[in-house]
Amino acid sequence: MSDAPSTQPIPADASPAPAQTGARIIAVTSGKGGVGKTFVSANLAAALARRGQRVLVLDADLGLANLDVVLNLHPKVTLHDVFTGKARLEEAVIAAPGGFSVVLAGSGMVEYSRLTPEVRSQFFHAVQKLAPYFDVILLDTGAGISEVVLFSISLASEVLIVATPEPTSLTDAYAAIKVLAMQQKRQHVRMIVNQAARPGDGRAITGQLQQVLDRFVMTDSGRPLRLIHMGDIPADPAVREAVMRRQLLQLLNPGCPAALAVAQLANKFQETLLRHAA
Repeated sequence: MSDAPSTQPIPADASPAPAQTGARIIAVTSGKGGVGKTFVSANLAAALARRGQRVLVLDADLGLANLDVVLNLHPKVTLHDVFTGKARLEEAVIAAPGGFSVVLAGSGMVEYSRLTPEVRSQFFHAVQKLAPYFDVILLDTGAGISEVVLFSISLASEVLIVATPEPTSLTDAYAAIKVLAMQQKRQHVRMIVNQAARPGDGRAITGQLQQVLDRFVMTDSGRPLRLIHMGDIPADPAVREAVMRRQLLQLLNPGCPAALAVAQLANKFQETLLRHAA
């Protein structure tokens, strides 16, 4: 990867860090679609990059990828090209607005919506190859609990569930968290509530879900899975404007309530990263 063209946003030193200090991998996922998962992934990446982190967002929604739409990017090389041997992985790493890097899946990769052994191997090795060159890799997964989504999440050390206050979103978030506890033996999952109507709504919702988890979902340690509330993103008309204009909220309107909430989320993850590094 050290011979990557200078136009590729691989860190300038182009020398991988030791394995134990490689990228912290965070899966950003949701129980259902339409809750703002990709919006959170992209803007969290920008906020972390602003804090000096080398960040890569890898589009792990192989079937219905739309990170390119959110960022208004038109890549010449996607994961599809890499997986089919038409391009090298280094060529798929491109610069995104906001100071971070992305690897885009390409829209409508229907052939990758099933987790075949080949897809599993290709995706795993892509993440492993990229990890030494970044401080943080955000996996923008698909929604739900398909095999592809669960495999993507299994590669991450941290999971961030994005939900909204709507009952269907919370029901699906609970289902996803339960699967992560049972199948992946997760001890904790982080959660952020998007489109919160009032301050404190997200913490109350997280508390309610925790009560259900306490009753019905136990980890291998015999303790309930711990749901960590990472904050709320308030309902904010500036979000819709940014999405419609295909721009990052962190760049278009960094002082609006939703952008400030994402910045606070980045601060919390920054603290987690520093503890990990120590």
